[in-house]
Amino acid sequence: MDRVIFLVDMQTFYASCEKADHPEFKNKPLIVAGDPEQRSGIVLAACPLAKDFGVTTAEPLGQALKKCPHAVIRRPRMQHYIDVSVQVTRLLEQFTDLVEPYSVDEQFVDVTGSLHFYKSPFAMAEHIQQSIADEAGVFARIGIGPNKVLAKMACDHFGKHNVSGIFELNRDNLEQLLWPLPIGELLGVGHRMEQHLLGMGIRRIGHLANFPIDLLRKRWGVNGELLWMTARGIDTSPVSPGTFSEQKAIGHHMTLPYDYAKIKDIRVILLELSEEVAYRARAKKYRGHVVSVGVSGVFERHTGFHRQIKLPFATNFGMDIYRAADRLFTESWDRQPVRSAAVTLSALQPADSYQLDLFARLEEKEKLSAAVDTIYRRYGKTAIFRGSSLMPSSQLQARANKIGGHYKG
Repeated sequence: MDRVIFLVDMQTFYASCEKADHPEFKNKPLIVAGDPEQRSGIVLAACPLAKDFGVTTAEPLGQALKKCPHAVIRRPRMQHYIDVSVQVTRLLEQFTDLVEPYSVDEQFVDVTGSLHFYKSPFAMAEHIQQSIADEAGVFARIGIGPNKVLAKMACDHFGKHNVSGIFELNRDNLEQLLWPLPIGELLGVGHRMEQHLLGMGIRRIGHLANFPIDLLRKRWGVNGELLWMTARGIDTSPVSPGTFSEQKAIGHHMTLPYDYAKIKDIRVILLELSEEVAYRARAKKYRGHVVSVGVSGVFERHTGFHRQIKLPFATNFGMDIYRAADRLFTESWDRQPVRSAAVTLSALQPADSYQLDLFARLEEKEKLSAAVDTIYRRYGKTAIFRGSSLMPSSQLQARANKIGGHYKG
């Protein structure tokens, strides 16, 4: 028997949350954007009224205001958006216990077991949609399908473009509705893959669905077969409530306020990123064996790299992570300006299980880390920090009250 899966997507989520809290903005174009004086001065969300003026997500705020000068500008409140997202999750769990958050504003819901309470999947989707509007004040679009892939594409390609915000994509209408779409619209096809497929004469999703799978598998292996299955609406992955309960990696990314060109300045950022990753790992009671560094240059040149190294021991100590990150960066940096950087700790294992090392000074590191963590929890991240964070290139103070690079509220 086919499952019945919903993909619940909150329309222009950040902007909708702001309008829910400020009814006076209901009929005004509203934009959620970061600090205009920093790199975060870009559009994070724009309500439909603002989009009618041509405002798009991720464009510079100044450019958006030229299109819509009378728009209401709201600074992001990331903690509030997370709280509303959790509220929506709890609401969805009243309909089924199979709820899987996909992002802060999207959630998969398997309603197969509770569908008998409603006349149809559409009727149930309407009820969920109204419940979210009543409790959270935001409008939800809902894609319906026999699996997660079709539910997601039903929402993205059709639900977002009709009045009800609800659409069902299944094996009966797949060929008629999905296959004529451009290949770049297929879930999982990015710009680079789109160019490869176009070069092979695969212009539409239907072309890929009918392309010889052996040739796709020969060229791209499992990924080629996966794209072929997606084009044909085949997906066996279940809705898994525990998807994020076991963490695979712990990372931290930072977009810099200006391009950093000096290695001493970049090292300040790498150290701050490493310390934050270490703190998060300790808080979640993990250690990791693999340290990764990712760097992006200016958009116009598309410079940057991603490298990783496996440590001989598992760690959650900031300086261990930083030394590995600095080595990776020093060996790989092309001396081009750096716009953003990320440090990640992966190959995680429980912190209470580790291999003893006579030279790693584990007991000393644990005592130091425990003392620092206690201070952080009691007085905040700026109560104690390394001397390098007093340098002008430091972002510690600026980011102390932010989540994901944006202000909590």
